[in-house]
Amino acid sequence: MDKTLSIAIGSDHAGFEYKELLRGFLESSALKDFGAYNADSADYPDFAHPVAAAVESGEFAFGILVCGSANGVAITANKHQGIRAAICWTEEIAELARKHNNANVLCIPARFISTELAKAITDKFLTTEFEGGRHANRVNKISC
Repeated sequence: MDKTLSIAIGSDHAGFEYKELLRGFLESSALKDFGAYNADSADYPDFAHPVAAAVESGEFAFGILVCGSANGVAITANKHQGIRAAICWTEEIAELARKHNNANVLCIPARFISTELAKAITDKFLTTEFEGGRHANRVNKISC
């Protein structure tokens, strides 16, 4: 994995432990943590919006969001123009999200996968290139 990638990361309380684990896993990357900063109950939009905005603005190449199911953070992030947030629970889904959808925000369901799988998914997501071609035509049709 390219450890110089710029990555915005965030989670709610349910994803806090996994976010902290991934921060350590990605420690050599240009990484900014948008919270949560502890496991106290928190509202996922408070973290998903800033991560998505940081990717949307071009300040960061990728975003990583973690919550219990990943649904809340994905729904929130996808409200931002140019964000393609993908819920990934296998390495293959992460690979296809990058290759075919040019996903730029990885959403991890902490309550449904192991920490080792979360690291493997993150690595696959960050090291897979977008294929372009016919997939670019489709991706270009996403924004209204």
